[in-house]
Amino acid sequence: MTKAVTPPSGNQFDVNLREALEERYLAYALSTIMHRALPDVRDGLKPVHRRVLFAMRQLKLEPGSGFKKSARVVGDVIGRYHPHGDQSVYDALVRLAQDFAVRYPLVDGQGNFGNIDGDNAAAMRYTETRLTEVAGLLLDGIDENAVDFRDTYDGEDSEPLVLPGAFPSLLANGAAGIAVGMATSTPPHNAAELCDAALHLIKHPNATTAKLVDFVQGPDFPTGGILVEPREAIIEAYETGRGGFRLRARWEVEELPRGLWQIVVTEIPYQVQKSKLVEKIADLLVTKKLPLLDDVRDESAEEIRLILVPKSKAVDPLHLMESLFRSSELETRFPLNMNVLSAGQVPGVMSLRQAIQAWLDHRKDVLIRRSDFRLDKIAKRLEVLEGYLVAYLNLDEVIRIIREEDEPKAKLIKRFKLTDNQAEAILNMRLRSLRKLEEMEIRGEHKELTAEQKQLKKLLSSDADQWSMIGEQIKEVKAKFGPRTELGRRRSTFSDAPSVEFVPVEAMIEREPITIICSKKGWIRSTKGHLAADAELKFKEGDGPRFMIHGQTTDKIVLFATDGRFYTLTADKLPGGRGHGEPLRLMIDLDESHEIVELFIHEPDRKLLIASHEGNGFIVPENEVIAMRRAGKQVLNVSGTDEAVACVAVKGSHVAVIGENKKMLLFPIKELNEMTRGKGVRLQKYADGGLADVKTFNLKDGLIVYDSAGRTRVFTDLKEWVGARAQAGRLPPKGFPTSRKFGGDFGSD
Repeated sequence: MTKAVTPPSGNQFDVNLREALEERYLAYALSTIMHRALPDVRDGLKPVHRRVLFAMRQLKLEPGSGFKKSARVVGDVIGRYHPHGDQSVYDALVRLAQDFAVRYPLVDGQGNFGNIDGDNAAAMRYTETRLTEVAGLLLDGIDENAVDFRDTYDGEDSEPLVLPGAFPSLLANGAAGIAVGMATSTPPHNAAELCDAALHLIKHPNATTAKLVDFVQGPDFPTGGILVEPREAIIEAYETGRGGFRLRARWEVEELPRGLWQIVVTEIPYQVQKSKLVEKIADLLVTKKLPLLDDVRDESAEEIRLILVPKSKAVDPLHLMESLFRSSELETRFPLNMNVLSAGQVPGVMSLRQAIQAWLDHRKDVLIRRSDFRLDKIAKRLEVLEGYLVAYLNLDEVIRIIREEDEPKAKLIKRFKLTDNQAEAILNMRLRSLRKLEEMEIRGEHKELTAEQKQLKKLLSSDADQWSMIGEQIKEVKAKFGPRTELGRRRSTFSDAPSVEFVPVEAMIEREPITIICSKKGWIRSTKGHLAADAELKFKEGDGPRFMIHGQTTDKIVLFATDGRFYTLTADKLPGGRGHGEPLRLMIDLDESHEIVELFIHEPDRKLLIASHEGNGFIVPENEVIAMRRAGKQVLNVSGTDEAVACVAVKGSHVAVIGENKKMLLFPIKELNEMTRGKGVRLQKYADGGLADVKTFNLKDGLIVYDSAGRTRVFTDLKEWVGARAQAGRLPPKGFPTSRKFGGDFGSD
């Protein structure tokens, strides 16, 4: 039986799922790019910011006027222009009012608008707002047909596609946003510098980016700071529209009594929350990742004042700050990705020159449109004034027509050849306007408007005059926000690349003498000072001493294990002397089946001789065995039952090797290869057993050995034992320790 298929209803139809998804996702992506995430290069604003400013203009919240509740502004924005959540609109409004977030605030706020610690603003019902002078410049001319308008989302009102933008907002205030498949990040700059660059570009349209950087030296952040980016990198970033800028906190050394001092941080990098910065530094202190720092305090009031207390007055302030710059947000890198909308339609990455030129082109377009608008207004006013003058010249006849004629408007038009607008204006005149003084004022106004009309027509016919006018407007902006004004002065300064490019660990740690103690079972600890060899030490039951080394807190500790791996620890990270310490296996990834062969203080540029039980070995530079990883670094390759058994410092002309079979062999050290990893070459040949110990020495000085009691003995007549590498050797001379060990401290002669 065949099942009947129900035909689709009238509002249903088949679509290809892939095509539908592509079409809808593309529409979403375009909407996000054009209407939410990317700013317009002409006014530097995103739609939500543009709508906030326009709504405030409609509410007559001009600079210098009274304040209105933020809730009123938000209500107008979401009700008339921006049909989204009120909180998102209020967040945008708040940011425009925060002088630590926006270089040139567009909203003048009254009330709690948050702070640099990251605290939120008060609810919109408690705060009040109005526009600033900068916002006034952005909106100047919007009622004079300077820009195009479009219908709002419900078709009941209209909104501007872009603002006239007499202020270079894109570069002056910066922008950040993430769209679909693209993002934008433009740092804020100094408005006066941008004006200088724009004026230079007007005079020299082919100016290079390098020349413009003479004016726009780099970003100028609201929170100040010090830019340490090289000029070459800044030029390249502005040339390509992509790059970044290293920004550091501003700090100074404050002297205290008795030779003490502390660091005072007065400016922190842009978009860094002070409370989180202090919390991060405190966490680093707790985890002992800032060995030069003793304490951090926040003594900020109206101005930022972070106190950094060093461990001791002997600490170098530069080293202290360098360690903080590397590990905290006292140094940040602000990205540059000038991805903006060109003409409000096409997203693309612009260079500094292109962005300034796009703003200038927009200003020219606004100037032409405002001039055309003014010409139209003048023409209409002149038409009316000419009608008034006709009325004054024929006043008695005009009065008669108005009093006696049934259709005075038509009669006036016919009698004096007036236009409809002129006749209507005459009929609407008040009696007081008929006085002689009014006629003189009208003639004066007519003369002024005629002269202005002539100037505007000349302006529209001359490209040079237009750019000259734009230049004058830009000079006025610069005068308002120049370096002599509080708002216009540069806040971020420049400095050469840091003089301390790399801070070694030892420079970040206070150098103090310590004794490193490691037990037979692998428990390690350090105690302050250099203990005597016979000092009384406590160990766990069944355990005892194995290594006791004098060192400094700045030293690196190197361990060589039976698996042929080297492990590195820093002395300052070792557990303290109280108690029995901690197992080494908690600090390094050493398998339970392997043990420590040797433990010693790292000496750069020294060479080591390492050997396995089977008698294979080679020389390795000590710098090549350092690896600050838990897994260590494999250097001597061993396999099967073979394992590493010896590691000694290379000092001398010959190698002494003794096997478990009690036979000793001496051979020149030059017969050994120098490698960084491998199995090595045969040191001594064994019929049974393996290698017991190895040592390097100067043949002419004799071979020094140590017995179990620490007593030394020197063997000088060694010709019988000198041979070639890989020979079997012969029994050691009379008096050689029965332990088959050369003994002595690591690397001793």
